[in-house]
Amino acid sequence: MVSLYEYEGCDRMVVVTGATGHIGNVLVRKLVEDHISVRALFAPGDDLKALSNLPVELIPMDILDSDGLVRAFDGAEAVFHLAGIITIMPFFQKRVYRVNVEGTKNVITACRKAGVKRLVYVSSVHALSEPEKGATIDENFEFNAKKVYGCYGKSKAIAGMEVEKAASRGLDTVILCPSGVIGPYDYRGSEMGKLFEDFLKGKFRIAVDGCFDFVDVRDVADGIVKAWKKGESGEKYILSGHTITMRKLVAMLNNCSAMKRKKVFFLPEALMYPIAAAMTLFYWLSDSKPRFTFYSLHTLHRYYNFTHEKASRELGYNPRPIKESVEDTLEWFEKKMNFSKGSFSQEKGLI
Repeated sequence: MVSLYEYEGCDRMVVVTGATGHIGNVLVRKLVEDHISVRALFAPGDDLKALSNLPVELIPMDILDSDGLVRAFDGAEAVFHLAGIITIMPFFQKRVYRVNVEGTKNVITACRKAGVKRLVYVSSVHALSEPEKGATIDENFEFNAKKVYGCYGKSKAIAGMEVEKAASRGLDTVILCPSGVIGPYDYRGSEMGKLFEDFLKGKFRIAVDGCFDFVDVRDVADGIVKAWKKGESGEKYILSGHTITMRKLVAMLNNCSAMKRKKVFFLPEALMYPIAAAMTLFYWLSDSKPRFTFYSLHTLHRYYNFTHEKASRELGYNPRPIKESVEDTLEWFEKKMNFSKGSFSQEKGLI
């Protein structure tokens, strides 16, 4: 069955879970721009800077509170489920599973009980089965936790299977799989956002070879809305952008920045994994974020090509050039950090 939602007015109300996240807050902005009423759900205790001054209904909600979700979904035309834990660490598997898998099950049940017409679930390319190195990955690759590396990818694969199961039982669903997300409005500091911020601070000095597909968060939000309106029920769509090597990304960062930065050194392969192990241990002991882990190295060294041909053909999805995304991301972080005249000062209350 194909479900088409072409909304014109603002008399429709939708729910967004994980609304304070990077994709979440940009999606909320897109929906508001399109004159859609939004009920924004966020984890209790979340910083609400990302949603400040937006005309939305804010509701603190534990994704594991099944009864609370039913109440929050009441009257919603659609639910955009983005709430989840993203991690490149090998730890916290139980918490990642509970939020990403059990939380998704709760959302599915709540959609049924509240009479939600369509569930739009945002998964990840990391949830798709991994073939040999250098392969082109499209929507024919299934969700299979046994064929995915890392606890995050496995949890999203299991959650994706739950959504597909719900679709087979009559729930109108559509699944989106973004690649590596970059872009402005990264208030919570994603893994890639931290790289951009460290670059501006002059702290990005060590990198590793490899490549990945990066997509602008604004294009992801646009693709999600297009999938809600045009996506075929029960289908999934890859929202990828452009594949780029880390060396080219570093060169682009330097070219797009107005100031000369310190040289970035690329580690030889023999040192990558020992350093990743040391960084992981350091994180465990100091509660700080490492740049390299076994998971991030694995991701960069698979050299996959994620094709968005299906999303472009069926949804009209069209990601912008990566240079534009890099420029806009740097500009946004510069403003966030109050970066000016070659000096860094972070003022409280700036954002």
